[in-house]
This record gives sequence, structure tokens and C-alpha cells, in this order.
Amino acid sequence: MDHIRLMKPYVTFEEVESDFREVFESGMFSRGKNIDAFRKEISDYTNATHTFLTTSATTALWTCLKLLNVGQGDEIVISDFSFPASVNVVEDLGAKPVFADVDLSTFNMLPEDLELKITRKTKAVIFVDALGNPTGLTKVKKICDKHCIPLIEDAACAMGSSENKKRCGGIADLTCFSFHPRKLICAGEGGAITTEHDDWAEWLEIKLGHGASGIKGIALDFTEYGYNFRMSELQAIMGRKQLIKLDSIIEERNKIRQAYNDQLEPLGYRIQKLGSKVKHNCQSLVFRVPDRLCRDHLVKYLKDNLIESTIGYYSLSALTYYQKRYSDVQPNSRKLNNTTITLPCYDGVDVERVIDVMLNLKC
Repeated sequence: MDHIRLMKPYVTFEEVESDFREVFESGMFSRGKNIDAFRKEISDYTNATHTFLTTSATTALWTCLKLLNVGQGDEIVISDFSFPASVNVVEDLGAKPVFADVDLSTFNMLPEDLELKITRKTKAVIFVDALGNPTGLTKVKKICDKHCIPLIEDAACAMGSSENKKRCGGIADLTCFSFHPRKLICAGEGGAITTEHDDWAEWLEIKLGHGASGIKGIALDFTEYGYNFRMSELQAIMGRKQLIKLDSIIEERNKIRQAYNDQLEPLGYRIQKLGSKVKHNCQSLVFRVPDRLCRDHLVKYLKDNLIESTIGYYSLSALTYYQKRYSDVQPNSRKLNNTTITLPCYDGVDVERVIDVMLNLKC
């Protein structure tokens, strides 16, 4: 019996082979034509004015906080249901993370909790599109605008998702994407930042290029200190191949989502809820398990039957480090941490087999 994986990348070696060969023959492994093309294609796809490529969504988030001069004495309000990277970048820069609880249905930041947690020290808000779902992003943006606070969208999972017909990447002040192997666009690793702000784009162009700005004599002029968070040409090639078929990938994944939900909802499983004007890329297929079941037992049972699954996300405030440091565990987020499961979702996955195994689980 074949092992059912949680996720499979949507790119094959055959798709990239000729472009890879061209890179090897030219010796241009960095800062080549594919980097420039990928940046433009992401801007076109998201309707963002500026795009910058990075090594990961984590370095993208960290760079955005540096751009906003975040440091000691500042507070950053963060969606509490996410991957630890969302909060680690805040902690690393010496600012205080303020955890905003999430909706038990959408898994996203509660706007009313955000309002309660904004203070004079709030330097920015990080809204996480939980598992690719941007529900509530526009409302949070309005709150941030009212308080004159920059909104960073952690869209690590949300390339291709949209709210009110606006794609992620063109809504928040700064948006960060990921091209990790579990994402719909897999470049091995990698990330991107989009923004509409011309002055911020100028800063990013210089800082992400080691601080170089123009030429001095016959060499680069380093007018600032900067960083090397570059993506390689090979990664850009992989990303480009998948971006052009992203819409069809999303359409197929939503059909799989519906097939699962048709059979699991009558059994008490509750799928992540979407806003009425949201298009979900179905980055991860996540359900809350019925109250009668133990999520951890279910994950282990599926593994014993050669089916890979995992938890939905983490409650950041309940992570050992942050619970000890801040003692501010958010109840909804913690509940989701303990009751959500991510199921296999990709073209060709045997949905019926997964369902059959789940039906055989004894409570």
C-alpha cells in the first residue's frame, strides 16, 4: 500500500531542466534574468507596485520590521494562531509581541481583540492569513489605518488568495510570502515582500543588496549597511513555473476540499470557515475534529495507516518559551492548537482512502 503524503510540490524536474541547464552553462546563478522576471510576475499577479525576493518568509518579516525601525520599547500585535516564525522575528528585535486571539471558525485575528490591544507603544500589526485564509484582512486594515499603524500581512500561506476581489500582496502595507516546500509555490525555500510604498521600496532595494546604491568609481557604492537575503536563479525558475499555473492548482485543491467536507461535515468535523467575499487558495486543508475525538490519537492512527497528517497551527502564546516569558495564553488559539488537523490535499490524492481510514477509528 502506497504512503499518502501530506503535500506534493507542483513542479517537476522536466519542467525546469532546460532552464536549469541554461543557468549552469551561463554561470549566472544569482541576480539574473529569472530573478527580475519573477519579481515582475509576482507584482503583476498580486497587483503590487513593488516586489522583492528573499530567502524565506521569515527573513521577509524580519526585514519589514527593520524597515519600520522596530526595537526595544515597541509592541507588535500578532495573530496568535500561526507558525512560530511570525513571533520569533519580533522577539529577535527586542520588541514585545502582543498576542491577539483568533476566531474559532476562520482561525484569523479577531478585530475586536486587536482594538483592545492597540496602545501608544504599538508600532505595527502582523495579520496572519491562517493556512492561506485572508478572511478579515480588509477589516483589520481599516482598523490599522484609523490608528495610523502599519499593517504587515504574514501571507506565507496565501499566495493566490483574495478578499473583496483583491489578491493578497496588494492589500496590506507590507506583505510577506513563502516558497517553502509545503506552499503552493515551492522553490525549495524562499520568500517575497510586496508593497505600494515607493520610499519603503527604495529602502528595501538598498538594504537587500548589501547596502549598495549606485556606482563609485568602477565599483559599487555602499551608502548603507545591508543584508544578503537573496533568492537564487534556480529558485526563481521553480517559482515562475508554478506561478503561471497557480490559478488552476487552486481550483483543483478547492474541489478536493469540497470532496473531503461533503463526507466529514456530517460526522462532526468543522472545516475552516471563509468570508463570503474570500477566495481561498486552500494552502492547507484543516478541520476541527469532533469533540468526541482526540486529535493526537487521530494523527497517530492515520500515520499507522500510512497517511501523513499534522496539527493545524500553533498557539503562539502557548508555546513553551512565550508562555513562560509573557503568561498571556489566548483561549481560542490554544483550543485550535489542540483540536485542528491538516489532511493531505494535492492533485491525485486518494480522498476516499483517507476518509475510509478516518471512519474506522474507534473513539
